[in-house]
Amino acid sequence: MATFLYRLGRNAFRRRGYVALLWVAVLAAVGLGALQAPGASSSDESMPGIESQQAYDLIQERFPGATADSAGATVVFVAPDGQKVTASDNRQAIEETVDALGGGAQVAGVADPFTSDAVSKDGSTAYTSVTYKVASDDVTDASRTAVEDAAEQAREAGLTVDLGGSAMEADDGLSGVAEIVGISVAALVLLVTFGSLAAAGLPLLTAIVGVAMSLFAIMLLAGPLGLSSDASTLGMMLGLAVGIDYALFIVSRFREERGKGHAPEEAAGLAVGTAGSSVVFAGLTVIIALAGLAVVGVPSLTQMGLAAAGAVLIAVLAALTFVPALLGFWPNAVLSRRARKGLDRDLQAGPHEQVTSEAPEQGRANLGTRWARFVLRRPLPVLILGVLGLGVLAVPAASLQLGMPGDEALSTSTTQRRAYDELAEGFGPGFNGPLTVVVDAQGASDPKTAVATISEKIAGTDGVVSVSKANFNEAGDTAVFQATPSTAPTDARTKSLVTTIRDERPALESDTSATFEVTGTTALNIDVAAKVQSALVPYLITIVGLAIVLLMVIFRSVFVPLKAALGFLLSVLAALGTVVLVFQQGHLAGLFGIEQTGPIMSLMPIFLVGIVFGLAMDYEVFLVSRMREAYTRGESAAQAVVSGFKHSARVVVAAALIMIAVFSGFITESGSMIKMIGFGLATAVLLDAFVVRMAIVPAVLALLGKRAWWLPKWLDRILPRVDVEGEALNHRSAAEGEDRDPDPTVDEADDAVRV
Repeated sequence: MATFLYRLGRNAFRRRGYVALLWVAVLAAVGLGALQAPGASSSDESMPGIESQQAYDLIQERFPGATADSAGATVVFVAPDGQKVTASDNRQAIEETVDALGGGAQVAGVADPFTSDAVSKDGSTAYTSVTYKVASDDVTDASRTAVEDAAEQAREAGLTVDLGGSAMEADDGLSGVAEIVGISVAALVLLVTFGSLAAAGLPLLTAIVGVAMSLFAIMLLAGPLGLSSDASTLGMMLGLAVGIDYALFIVSRFREERGKGHAPEEAAGLAVGTAGSSVVFAGLTVIIALAGLAVVGVPSLTQMGLAAAGAVLIAVLAALTFVPALLGFWPNAVLSRRARKGLDRDLQAGPHEQVTSEAPEQGRANLGTRWARFVLRRPLPVLILGVLGLGVLAVPAASLQLGMPGDEALSTSTTQRRAYDELAEGFGPGFNGPLTVVVDAQGASDPKTAVATISEKIAGTDGVVSVSKANFNEAGDTAVFQATPSTAPTDARTKSLVTTIRDERPALESDTSATFEVTGTTALNIDVAAKVQSALVPYLITIVGLAIVLLMVIFRSVFVPLKAALGFLLSVLAALGTVVLVFQQGHLAGLFGIEQTGPIMSLMPIFLVGIVFGLAMDYEVFLVSRMREAYTRGESAAQAVVSGFKHSARVVVAAALIMIAVFSGFITESGSMIKMIGFGLATAVLLDAFVVRMAIVPAVLALLGKRAWWLPKWLDRILPRVDVEGEALNHRSAAEGEDRDPDPTVDEADDAVRV
């Protein structure tokens, strides 16, 4: 693989004009296609294999014309202090608002609160439900504006009016703050790391081009595949982070090879052949982990995973082709000022009197070298401290509760959150999450009696406040009614109530010859959480096993892959524990703008595991491959650790800081899922890069010594060989001689574009 990538890098450098033109042309074509593509249709929110989805499907089948997922808006009226909504003036204002709400073109119906039992017992609160003919994604801005205008009329009459429901959901699209924060910090880190504006700008440029292409592709496919805004956000988040990091690895190795005296084209080939191999492996692990999310069976999770995997693939291709092409335009500008001065002296001295411009730096101990030696002197204390620290952070993960927070998780400045709180105060906390019960009485001799029996049994269940009147279909063999819990939708007691009701089904089926299923938003969220939680451990075992096998192939070792896998488990569990501490238990929640704590979003942990797995392997390969390279060249096990840190520590730290900055920027977004994932990923990268890779890894390798690179002979014969360290390139250099900087008069065209 190293030889192939070496040739790819040299060809991209040599034919830089064609490569750059191809990238620009593809970007323009995809961009034009995206701008002309139709918008995303209603995304596929089905959840195969859970009871809630089966109940929705039954409603669609038995109630033709009814839309189980049709949009709805709830308008909540609260009378001034000391007054009631039934007072003549307040009632008149509410009735006028109801009349105004019914005039919308997309409105299917509006319920009068005074005739539909929608007034609280104390008379302080009332609500009206607006149902639409279309799904929430298809509600137009004009329809939403009509609701807001009608509500404003009631406010002018002195009532407090707030709006909720799926039709009024706020757009959680990108605000732009996250991208600005991430790119700004990344630019600063790159500038400090490289000491060159060109070297700092090149990874940013390639990452931005890659992200733009990813977003255009997602926009182009949004309609046919039903991709959501979360897919675009996550694609941008990962594409920007790994795009900068992968380009950073290539540019850093290019500078190193130039420091050894290689000509620009040869240095580009060697950079892509060595660091590019690590990029390919790291990118593939991320892609496999993200694409593997499809096995969970949640369509929205599959869409986000595939969209993010596509963004990572484009980032890998950009690093392998676009980066060396741009290096061809500015081969000297990406070098440090000291290196450029040394190069000028070499050119003045002539091709036969050149010296290696960065030779003094090759033997100089840097911060990475000093840190590695510190760990080698005290491996056991460093290992114990790192493992204990991560273990303490991981403890809260044991109390992880999954769910799908709704309007209660929004800021109190939003009308949706205020409407939620007003309904909970006026009608009870369970009012915001009623359970929908679908009774299939086709097998019953008397369907109405069977439905009544089931309804009475559920109404008498502890935790149920009320049960609505059953609504039958035209055939009279299927009915739907709602059961209102006494607890909030995200309360653990509501989950227990759903389980209790479902446990009553066998006895009721025996008595009535009818069956029922429980659905609704609350039950759906509970079912999705259970499905994801049951898939989390198998998924974790699968990707950890994959990591062990892949790393065993690359490093020809048994203990290095085991150490890497255990380190990944520590970092991901510690990150999950930190997420639980902040988002579920509320510690430091105010610092991150979190006003309401609750269950962790169902899809977040498994998505976090998939992404962190890829990123952890990214740092592991880039850092340990340099150690392996030094060890295969004859250095002792301890000295190989020092050499690995000498060449890679600064780049890994820079890459980690860039990722942390990019992910942290998304904490500022309003979407709960994006905010939580941004925080989780930033925390995971921080812990994995600085605690696991920078402390635990060298400590373990120091304790193992040369045993770290042991591999049974029978296993060595079985495993395929993948050249990540560039051994084939080393043999090639020894056979053909090193390619040094030529006389600048050889290629005047290239010199014309060099800075």
